[in-house]
This record gives sequence, structure tokens and C-alpha cells, in this order.
Amino acid sequence: MHHKATEKPNRIFLSPPFLNGHEIKFIQDAIASNYIAPLGPQVDAFEKALSEYTGKQYAVALSSGTAAMHLALKTVGVGPGSIVVASSLTFIGSVSPIWFLGAEPVFVDSDKTSWNMDPNILKDAVRDLDKKGRRPSAVIPTDLYGQCADYDAIGEICDEHEIPLIIDSAESLGARYKSQAAAGTGTASILSFNGNKIITTSGGGALLTDDKRIADYARKLSQQAREPFPHYEHTEIGYNYRMSNIVAAIGIGQMQDLEWRVNKKIELFKRYTQFLGDLPGICFMPEAAYGRSNRWLSVCTIDPETFGTDREDIRQLLEAENIESRPVWKPMHLQPVYKDALVFGGSVSERLFEQGLCLPSGLDLTQHDQGRICGLISDCPRKRRVPC
Repeated sequence: MHHKATEKPNRIFLSPPFLNGHEIKFIQDAIASNYIAPLGPQVDAFEKALSEYTGKQYAVALSSGTAAMHLALKTVGVGPGSIVVASSLTFIGSVSPIWFLGAEPVFVDSDKTSWNMDPNILKDAVRDLDKKGRRPSAVIPTDLYGQCADYDAIGEICDEHEIPLIIDSAESLGARYKSQAAAGTGTASILSFNGNKIITTSGGGALLTDDKRIADYARKLSQQAREPFPHYEHTEIGYNYRMSNIVAAIGIGQMQDLEWRVNKKIELFKRYTQFLGDLPGICFMPEAAYGRSNRWLSVCTIDPETFGTDREDIRQLLEAENIESRPVWKPMHLQPVYKDALVFGGSVSERLFEQGLCLPSGLDLTQHDQGRICGLISDCPRKRRVPC
């Protein structure tokens, strides 16, 4: 007799895209207008929506958050021989443009209260570099997992040393810093609309600034640095970084319910803390007193000595049930490509990487599935003899 194999439940992804239904109208408008290439009325409208939401005067819609960071750094003068100080605990797209421009990254550790760039360590790093005649050309703090870095404390250090501040808000649209929106400060800031972000355009990003020179230069560079002639004239090398009108149409639709998305993410996070927060050895990413995280991802740490098993055991248990989870970002100073980079501090981000786990945070995650995830995690220490 043949027995049918037990089918696995449907895949639960970490942070899948969520379409609200509004997108189709704006896509149809773009198609009807025949503006389907880069530039067009949807790009203009999306940039306006981003500018109004963040409070930044100018928004430049681009092909990715990485492209936005590349242009932000180039427009403030980063180039060969420059030093750029950045958060170590981040995604590589935040810092790879430093290499694109021939500059040198210097990494700064996180603090325990926000998991973001530690302003005290940044202060030491900038002063140490300054004494050696190596003043940074930019500082890039990352708004980790939807929580703003301490903009004021970091900005004060940058102002003192006249260093451009480029905020990596790729993960934090919808979050708040005091009375400001995420990405609403700094010399420039960047956003990402990758498929896993709180709003998506399938792929895309934006550069935000109050400096017209930066915005104009970024627009020029993003369109192959074409000069204002009827023919194609170029006095410098540019890039093909502009967002397409179709993609921007998706973004306009996604912006319609941004606040709902933030509130839904916060609800998911609170439910995780209610289910798991009292378990010994499990701690959740703290919310800094100065703001509101958008809780893009719900992230916890697992102390193996106290909980009874480690982060990787839990991740593999969830994976066996067709549930995607992911370790916290591996710090940049531990990455093989940056093995020779200078780093200030490091122990906090190293511990967060060793113990941190990003839990499924999709906007379509049901309470039933979230309860099942929490049940699997709660039971994991009991199954330690049979590795979970």
C-alpha cells in the first residue's frame, strides 16, 4: 500500500510584498498615457507624495535604494581617497556605494538601546580620524529594521565637524524620530522600495534632500549625466538610475495606506511580544524613547544559555515547517569583503548577529499562523535532544 506523503503547509515568507488593490488604477493610467519608460506623471506624483510625507523638499525617484545611496554620496563629494563612516550593523547595499566611488569605509558599532549607530562611538571615531588628518567625507547611520537612528545626537557630531549626514532610511519609511518622519533630516536621506519593504514598487528607491543642488545633480547623474543640448552631450559619466513610470505608479498606490501598514506591523510585533516576551532568554528589539519604529521586521534575540537552544536551531525548526526566518544582518566589519576595514567597537553588533532572529512579518500573516510560529518557538527547547 502506498501512503501519500504529508504535504507541507504553504510557505510563510519573512516579508512578502503586499498589494492593496489601489496600484492597478495608477498602472492603467500610466499605460493609457503611454508613459511607460523612465519619467512621466506617475514619477512626478510619487516624488511629490514622498516629499510631502517625509517633509523633505526634494525627492528623486530611482531604480533602487543602493542607487540612491550611490548618488547621495557622489553629490556630497565622496570619491577616491575619501573616508565614509557607516553603521556596521546594516545591509551591504547601504555601504557598497562607498566602494563604487573608490572611497574607504569605516564602521561604527551599535548601541544596546536602539541597535543603531552608537553616537558616543561615532564621536570617538570622528575625533580619532580627525587627529590623523582623515576627516570623513560623509556619515551614514542606518535606521535598522524600521527604527530611526538618533538623528539629533549624530547630526550634532556631523555639524561640529562639517561632515555631510546621509541617512539610510531604506527600512524605516513610516517611522518617526521625535516629531519628524524617518528620512526627514540630514544633508540627504535614502529610501528603498524593494519587494520586502513596508511599501514596494517591485524594485526602486529614492533620494531625499532639502538641497536643490543635490537634487538637481542627482537627477542629472541618474539620466546618464546628459547636458541640456538637443543632441546627447556629456561632460561627465552618469548612470541609468531613474525610476520607470510604471514602477512609480505602483508606489503611488502603495502610499495610499502607509499608516495602515505601519499600524499592522506594530500589531504583529506586539503579538509576538505577548506570545514570546515572557520566555526566559528571549528579548525583542527595544523601541528607542525618542521615536516610533515602523516595526518593518519583528526581531528578537535568543540567549542559548537561558532559553535552552540557539537562534540557528530555531531558524532550522521553522524552515522545516516551511516558515522563513532570517538571522540579523551580519555586521559589515565581519564580512569577508571588508576584513581589512577599520572598525570602532563591534561587540554589540556581533552579539546581535549571533543571537538575533528576524521573524515572519508579512502584512498578510494571519493570527493563526503567527500563533503557530510562536508555538513552535516555545516548544523548541523541549526538543533539544532531537535537534530542532
